[in-house]
Amino acid sequence: MTETLRPRVPNFSSGPCAKRPGWTPDALNGAALGRSHRSKLGKSKLKLAIDQTREILGVPDDYKIGIVAASDTGSVEMALWSLLGERPVDVLAWESFGKGWANDILKHLKLNDTQVFEAPYGEISKLADTNSNHDIVFAWNGTTSGVKVPNGDWISDDRKGLTICDATSAAFAMDLPWEKLDVITYSWQKVLGGEGQHGVLILSPRAVERLESYTPPWPLPKLFRLTNGGKLISGIFEGATINTPSMLCVEDYLDALNWAKSIGGLKGLISRSEANAIAIGSWIDKTPWVANLCDDEVLQSNTSVCLKIVDPSFKALDVDSQKGLVKKITTYLEVENAGFDLGAYRDAPPGFRLWAGATVETSDLEALFPWLNAAYQKFK
Repeated sequence: MTETLRPRVPNFSSGPCAKRPGWTPDALNGAALGRSHRSKLGKSKLKLAIDQTREILGVPDDYKIGIVAASDTGSVEMALWSLLGERPVDVLAWESFGKGWANDILKHLKLNDTQVFEAPYGEISKLADTNSNHDIVFAWNGTTSGVKVPNGDWISDDRKGLTICDATSAAFAMDLPWEKLDVITYSWQKVLGGEGQHGVLILSPRAVERLESYTPPWPLPKLFRLTNGGKLISGIFEGATINTPSMLCVEDYLDALNWAKSIGGLKGLISRSEANAIAIGSWIDKTPWVANLCDDEVLQSNTSVCLKIVDPSFKALDVDSQKGLVKKITTYLEVENAGFDLGAYRDAPPGFRLWAGATVETSDLEALFPWLNAAYQKFK
């Protein structure tokens, strides 16, 4: 392997993800540093981030968009604690985050009228088994399993319950059917390669109606409170955040949104991500020792592509030995500056995970593949 074969940007982490192509710290020069986020300048930048989010994602005009604390996790928890309890709950769990939401609902909110529809890594829960009269909690894309929801056809237009969708590794990379979704959450550290900590919470009119007509029986921390006196706190969705945001991170998000617009908006972002997934698939087709963790092509993620090792000699090893081999390979690739953060999620089957979102260049993935092949042959 020679220097010229290395990826130009070897960052393939599934979060925080690679910065957009050509990013430098100069992109942050316009940040409102040292200024209050509640100043005219600060609020204008937060409002601009909300408006550009709506434009690029195509969020309906009557949906509310808010910037909140604690990344996508904070956004989902705000929704769970603020909205659940009025109806039975169906939770779809086919990877670690879905299982985490199920755990929170059952063990912390203690909602016993809850059904959990589980599936192993690489597969998906039975979507059609959900009840449209229940609130449904699910991830659109399983970041740690590489399995995505194929469409929204399974969600009833006449549903009585709310759909609460964790879309953190899907927003800006997959078409989301807004009319099927009532709560949508994501963090900009995923597909747009923004910095961590901040989350985005999007609410449909149906979700707002629930917030204003239903009061949960448990106390809500200040960071989770979306209403005051039974009415939605509208300022949250106009740039008046609940807590103090990092204006440096906001500036970075604005830069990413501007880049997204420059490449054709949502269509351009999806096209780049799908091209990366196709490149990975082409390599898999020519590589006998590896396969997509998800066998169903329709369900395979085009952002968090999860790989399993199918070499019989690897499969004959015990799990600890499998993890040890994967660790040797990923460490070697990092030492060689050929690929960073490639290991599968800790709870997933031993293997690899390649982020294929829009900020990754296809040429960098193609430069990575020979290194992965060589590393596997070296350590197997």
